[in-house]
Amino acid sequence: MTAVTARTASSPAMVAAVVRRSALSMRRIPSAVIPTLVMPVFFAVAFSNTFAGLTLLPGYPTDNIWNWMIPYACVQAASFGAMAAAMALARDLEDGFYDRLLLSPSKKWVVPAGLVSWSMIRAIIPITITLAVGVLGGLTFPGGVAAIWWMSVAAFGVAAMGALWGMGVTYRVKKQSAGGLVQVGLFIAMFLSVGMVPLELQTGWLPHVAQYNPITAILTMARTGFLGPAQWGEIYPGLFWIGVSVILLAWYAARGMKTLIP
Repeated sequence: MTAVTARTASSPAMVAAVVRRSALSMRRIPSAVIPTLVMPVFFAVAFSNTFAGLTLLPGYPTDNIWNWMIPYACVQAASFGAMAAAMALARDLEDGFYDRLLLSPSKKWVVPAGLVSWSMIRAIIPITITLAVGVLGGLTFPGGVAAIWWMSVAAFGVAAMGALWGMGVTYRVKKQSAGGLVQVGLFIAMFLSVGMVPLELQTGWLPHVAQYNPITAILTMARTGFLGPAQWGEIYPGLFWIGVSVILLAWYAARGMKTLIP
């Protein structure tokens, strides 16, 4: 991109350029992409078989374990894509390319916006693959198209949240080793929720944590339409927590970005 082009390009065009560059990086470094595609499918198949007996418990919300696990696997797949975006940012910080981006005449928020956009776009691939595996395993759609729609909203929301969380951590650590912290944070948030077991069937200290974990409300929204007709009461808490989380994590990422700007 020439200096003239950079000066005349609009902010949306610059965001699109960041997305295109991220797409090219995915093709050039397949080793960083394959795990984010394989792991959600592995978890979906492994957990669906391992926890199949849970459907026999009184009060379990479905008699089809795939309808419980696949929405969770899709949301988790979206979070993996966000982790990959954080790793890409870390590579740019380590090799000095990000410094050149900061010197460009574009708005400083263009690169973070591009990474968040790319995280949401790339989430389409693992979500589609995971849904296809679920259909082969016996996944059904009691809520019709609404089931896929609200699950996708939840997954894209988690992709944006994960990307902002990953950028916030990476801006501070400034190394690819930040990926470990990002991954741990995402896994803790996912597992200390209703990912595996409904809140009503959890025991000990777990339900007290899961009850106040925003991921619980988001997974509830993701599953509406898979456990029965889509219900607004199961949707709006998830939308609320996605909005709140995106705002807070965007602030966290912006504060981290300021450490790079003299």
